[in-house]
Amino acid sequence: MKKILIVVDGVIGRHFIERVIGTQTSENVYYVVQSKDDEPFESYNLARFKFFTFDPTSYYKIANVLKMDFSQAILAMENPIDLEQTIKNIRLYKPNIRIIALDLWNEKSPDDGIEWVNIQQIIALNLIQFLPNIPVLAQNIGLGNGEIMEVLVPFGSSFVYRHIGAIEQNNWKIAAIYRNRQLIIPTDQKMIQPNDKLVLVGEPNVLKSVYRAIKRELGQFPAPFGSKLYLYIDMEIEKTKTIFELVRRSVYIHKKLNKPLLIKVVNPGNIDSLRHIKSYVDTGIELDIVYDGIVDEEIMLRDIRKHHIGLFIVSQKMFSKQAIRSSLYKSNVPVLKLADRSFSTLKKSVVILGEENHVEHISTTIFDVASQLGFDLELIDYVVEDRTNNLRIIEHFNNLSDIFSKSIHVIETEENPIRLLREYDNFLQCLPFTEKMFAHPLKRFLATDTETLYTKLDTYHQLFIPTQI
Repeated sequence: MKKILIVVDGVIGRHFIERVIGTQTSENVYYVVQSKDDEPFESYNLARFKFFTFDPTSYYKIANVLKMDFSQAILAMENPIDLEQTIKNIRLYKPNIRIIALDLWNEKSPDDGIEWVNIQQIIALNLIQFLPNIPVLAQNIGLGNGEIMEVLVPFGSSFVYRHIGAIEQNNWKIAAIYRNRQLIIPTDQKMIQPNDKLVLVGEPNVLKSVYRAIKRELGQFPAPFGSKLYLYIDMEIEKTKTIFELVRRSVYIHKKLNKPLLIKVVNPGNIDSLRHIKSYVDTGIELDIVYDGIVDEEIMLRDIRKHHIGLFIVSQKMFSKQAIRSSLYKSNVPVLKLADRSFSTLKKSVVILGEENHVEHISTTIFDVASQLGFDLELIDYVVEDRTNNLRIIEHFNNLSDIFSKSIHVIETEENPIRLLREYDNFLQCLPFTEKMFAHPLKRFLATDTETLYTKLDTYHQLFIPTQI
């Protein structure tokens, strides 16, 4: 929960507060200082808005409010002398606070440490906002077809605190970063910060997807992969008991994530199992049965595209089949493989760090899942000779823990992490969904990384997360 100080006067300031009241976010608390008695605002959330009426040019009065921990201050004032004195008061009490101020006079210097918003820029921005989901595109550079794009990274973005090198950039690249009016040349070690402006270059259609991924807020899993959960059951393969457990656990996950669930049944032949599944059909839970007997792995891909599936749920036995696993890999959506263990009693999700690890690619999804399901998050830091990558990932996870307000537990060990985890009673292992899971048996026998050796923990629940957007 962030505290934001807003100082306003005049018509523009009042309109601004009315717009803020109309926003739906519940993540901020606003402390609004009005310089004179105006008509009180109506229909606002008392828990989100605190109103004060006093002269903000008085240091003594505004200092009492500034005792609280504000993340930023926004000033929309019509008198330039009052605005200048208010800024001095705020800077005197909190010299490092971020200040955004409205420039009505088109005369403020961009180098004075204040983020000035020019009135002409506001008018242009308001006009653009009438066009839905339109990023800033370069018009007079290159082809002008949308292959160059500028994106502002919001604080709650899934890209915040990620290293450039940990972001898959296929058919697109991060060409430049602008931070605090400074140009930063991207390198693999550079980390993206909130409010950075990214200049992206790539295929226009790809950049549209990247734009949506950057703008999406955390805490929305299974977005951006999709909006629905999908349970796949083949009655020729699954035993009756397994079917009952798969349905029960999937319904539990559906309730925890509060996302629609589609249950797909192929090769139906067990009447009791069908009756059991149908008893769960309700608001938010659909059942789709294939009776015609023509079933192939492509049915999964068709359903994922048709129903906008964001999480594929499958049994341990089904995931072990190469053809099924290959189709799921092509789908580019997370796959939750359920083992023969309780899911409702799970308390933790586990991530193994090691050499050639792709964990940072999927870190925001890992946090998202752990936060929504109420799991503790544990990192197993497998000590290797060169720990540079592990330390970088741990730094990244620590930064994300601040965003999610969720602590992480790092276990440093020289012991084989798979052997260590086998001593655990129950957990959800989160790992990247990569081509390593299709390695030749001989290569798998000689491998040391946990992605290739995922079957060693096959008796536990596992979440396989794609590394690309």
